[in-house]
Amino acid sequence: MNSTQDERDEIGGVRRPTTVRRWRFGAVAAVLTLVAVGGTAWAGTDQRSAHRPLNPPDAPAAIGPYSQGISTGRMVFVSGQLPIDPATGRLLADEPVEEQTRQVLRNVQAVLRADQLDLAHVVSTTVYLSDLDEFERFNAAYAEFFPGEAPPARATVQVARVPKDAAVEISAIAVR
Repeated sequence: MNSTQDERDEIGGVRRPTTVRRWRFGAVAAVLTLVAVGGTAWAGTDQRSAHRPLNPPDAPAAIGPYSQGISTGRMVFVSGQLPIDPATGRLLADEPVEEQTRQVLRNVQAVLRADQLDLAHVVSTTVYLSDLDEFERFNAAYAEFFPGEAPPARATVQVARVPKDAAVEISAIAVR
């Protein structure tokens, strides 16, 4: 059989040729490529065995069916953290946005420490603010944790509500 085969499909009433290619050693090449670049090949294994949950005792417990973080290969994904004091379980919802931000980032640090990482490994954060009018105050506290000339990439959005009516929630991605 040829390595290409013409087929035709209907797209918006116009018949167009579609090329279908077969790659004889595609699966083998993909596994070899993953191994060559230090990745993890999952062929024939449960994908969940390739990652592990991070639920450290010095971070507040998850408030739902999720892990505080997931470690997989060279990457760590930190779930959105709220301003909860892990020692008391108390939500700091009555505190100013600066203090809520500091607590959230201390919680992010605790999850990262569970995989022997720190904030210097963070490459991206997503910030959810309940009020963008507090952005400057939030940003000043955030900058305390990411000083220097290479802070992580960041998206900041205002949301209608943050869980538990907190002022801020932050998720992060870190790379080893």
